[in-house]
Amino acid sequence: MKRRALLLSAALLPVAAATASKPPVVEVWKSPNCGCCKEWIKHLQANGFTVKDHPEANMTPIKEKLGVPYRLGSCHTGVFKGKFVEGHVPAAQVVELGKRKDLVGIAVPGMPLGSPGMEVGTTRHAYKVIGLRSDGKEVIVASISASK
Repeated sequence: MKRRALLLSAALLPVAAATASKPPVVEVWKSPNCGCCKEWIKHLQANGFTVKDHPEANMTPIKEKLGVPYRLGSCHTGVFKGKFVEGHVPAAQVVELGKRKDLVGIAVPGMPLGSPGMEVGTTRHAYKVIGLRSDGKEVIVASISASK
């Protein structure tokens, strides 16, 4: 009986492996020399994402094509499940973006100190993760507290 159970479980391993979910993929366009962008990519990878890195010298056409409003801009731009991810967005909000049908993208405008990829010392500025709806209205997806 033990042998039969062992053989059955061994036969099911390839099926389980084939049906296991793949890590979510984020495509990222960034300046080839930007250190904080590289750190944000490490943050995503540490949180289970696969990242496809696209070094790019001119980010403006990419942001325009994806519909990132200038006021929400930052240094790098990602795409997750067809939606833009602008700037130093925490991985938890990237995951949330994938579940929200009302948003076309999310952003952390600027480069707030302490946001993922912008960790310098122990200081963290307060910032908001802003979602953009298809009608152009902005909603607050998350508010991150400041700390010293």
